[in-house]
Amino acid sequence: MGNINPSVDLQYHNAGHIALVVMDNPPVNALKHELRAGIAEALAKAAADPAVEAVVLTGTGRFFSAGADITEFNQPRRSPTLHDVIAALDAMQKPVIAAINGQALGGGCELALGCHFRLASPHARLGLPEIKLGLLPGAGGTQRLPRLAGVERAVRMILSGEPISAQEALADGIVDAVLEGPFPDAAIAYAERVVAERQPLRRARDREDKIEAARRDPSVLDKAAAPYLRRARGEQAPEFALRAIRGAIEKPFDEGLQQEGQLFLELVQGEQSKARRHVFFAEREALKIPDMPKDVQPWPVTRAVVIGAGTMGGGIAMCFANVGIPVEVVESDQAALTRGLERIAENYRTSVSRGSLSAAEMDRRMQFISGTLDFGHVAEGDVVIEAVFEELDLKKRVFAELDRLAKPGALLATNTSTLDVNAIAAATKRPESVLGMHFFSPANVMRLLEIVRGKATSHQALATALAIGKQLGKVPVVVGVCDGFVGNRMLARRTTEAERLLLEGALPQEVDAVVYDFGFPMGPFAMSDLAGLDVGWRIRKARGVKAPVSDALCEAGRFGQKTGAGYYRYEGRTPVPDPEVERIIAEASARAGITRRKISSQEILERMIYPMINEGARILEEGIAMRPGDIDVVWVYGYGWPAWRGGPMFFADSVGLRQIRDRLKEYAERSGDPLLQPAPLLEKLVAENRGFGSLAPQRLAT
Repeated sequence: MGNINPSVDLQYHNAGHIALVVMDNPPVNALKHELRAGIAEALAKAAADPAVEAVVLTGTGRFFSAGADITEFNQPRRSPTLHDVIAALDAMQKPVIAAINGQALGGGCELALGCHFRLASPHARLGLPEIKLGLLPGAGGTQRLPRLAGVERAVRMILSGEPISAQEALADGIVDAVLEGPFPDAAIAYAERVVAERQPLRRARDREDKIEAARRDPSVLDKAAAPYLRRARGEQAPEFALRAIRGAIEKPFDEGLQQEGQLFLELVQGEQSKARRHVFFAEREALKIPDMPKDVQPWPVTRAVVIGAGTMGGGIAMCFANVGIPVEVVESDQAALTRGLERIAENYRTSVSRGSLSAAEMDRRMQFISGTLDFGHVAEGDVVIEAVFEELDLKKRVFAELDRLAKPGALLATNTSTLDVNAIAAATKRPESVLGMHFFSPANVMRLLEIVRGKATSHQALATALAIGKQLGKVPVVVGVCDGFVGNRMLARRTTEAERLLLEGALPQEVDAVVYDFGFPMGPFAMSDLAGLDVGWRIRKARGVKAPVSDALCEAGRFGQKTGAGYYRYEGRTPVPDPEVERIIAEASARAGITRRKISSQEILERMIYPMINEGARILEEGIAMRPGDIDVVWVYGYGWPAWRGGPMFFADSVGLRQIRDRLKEYAERSGDPLLQPAPLLEKLVAENRGFGSLAPQRLAT
């Protein structure tokens, strides 16, 4: 291949009557400049060749094209742009047929939409995921897709960012046929029929029938978009995408295309898209371990064992069953095992009732899960994950038994959220096989997986944990050993400051409103009520730590939603501010000798966010995280940090480290809390006029 350039091949079939243009830019056929230029040149040659009667455009491997090369977004535009290439496709006087051999995503999907005909292999998928990068389809997707599939399907695809199958695309009119034969031969045969039958060119830009209903009743668009806009609270991209789709309905094609381009440009230059693109790249960087040799291979994992059938153990078991890996749950008590297995089944039944899972798929997944009271069954696991109560001595006893019974080469993982992984590993004679795999609750839903690397953890064990995380559909981040690791250690700083805000004059609903408006799904007090206040109370008592307000609520039997009252009282699941809580808070303030005052929303926001950033700086200087981006990924995928704000360390750079440093000093002096004093790394970066983004990856301190 490569007779146009290294990324594009031009072949001739059927005595030269069919030109086959093959995109060959592994691994995903990203539409970099060389590829765009090659397509444009191939089209020009086909147009000028009188023997050529039709053009088939296809890709190699599993991708037609995954879209734009995101690294080019921050570079000057180079011709031909994707717009230029699609315009050339559209203007061809000979049929141009997209042979979608695999995934056609983003600009790759828009490339296909610009062709006159679209064919798909049975396993092809089409999608416009730009919204996940804080963008909208910027190469005609918002204009062509509604004309081909109708406004409602276009809204679902563009505002969700989720791909659809070839069969769905056929039903919606996006593709003309799903071909069972081998690609590209089947597509070439189809092109021959198009030529033989002199089929007219089908330009999406000329279609009007699928948008007529929305023109007559514009509310169709608003109704289709409403659920996506509610979920995208605070984000610009969905609103902008909706404006672009509306342009397809209200404006001539070229005017709608021009508006789409303007909206795309505004988004790509904006902070929200920069933040989302940062998370996109940080997620991929998190998989790279600086000191790991490239030839390290993970151990094969064909069977898993989970110790403990509680909420976490059951959720972890579901993760394995969901991807077809047999998993056995080990318990010491029959009643607990029965409850755990029933909870798993109930979780699946809930998904079936919501329509997100079929009954047949539920049955299939349940077949991968079994339970036993025989601890000896751990010998069957390639990976054994301990999910017992968060008690160090208990976990050490469990791992001593695992060491005795697990087979050689098994990965032994603890699901601890705070405890010393090195101490747990020391209970075994194979600490090199031990690490932490901290799933987040609910484990079958939350995507973050903190992989805690112990001082003796081998590269192969680490590679195996990363491979398992990816196979389970998680976002793995490798961290070092310390109390709380990355996420919970930073969360502890916010929890302390939230309690302090209550004592000084704020109310739970005021703090929660500020955090919610920032973009979190809920504030710290609503979150505590959901998790149960008794959990933190038990931990504080074990550590001899006081939290005057929270302790008083627990002493009054207010444990959160499960008791109908916590920081709020509950009408069903709806939190309602409670005068009784205000009384408890006021009494706690009086006992502490604090005169309550009105606290501004800006101060609440700073005190909820800046101490976490400061702790993130300490985590970096201690080597508990390899990169600032790793911390951002932890918070986006594990704690609900809004992705459009890029994570705490990215956000810190956007605010300015000097401002954060200065405000932390003020709060430290006012409170007398040494943990609020700016971290040495924060001071260093301010002195050097640098941001967290300037830091190079480092090896973990374990």
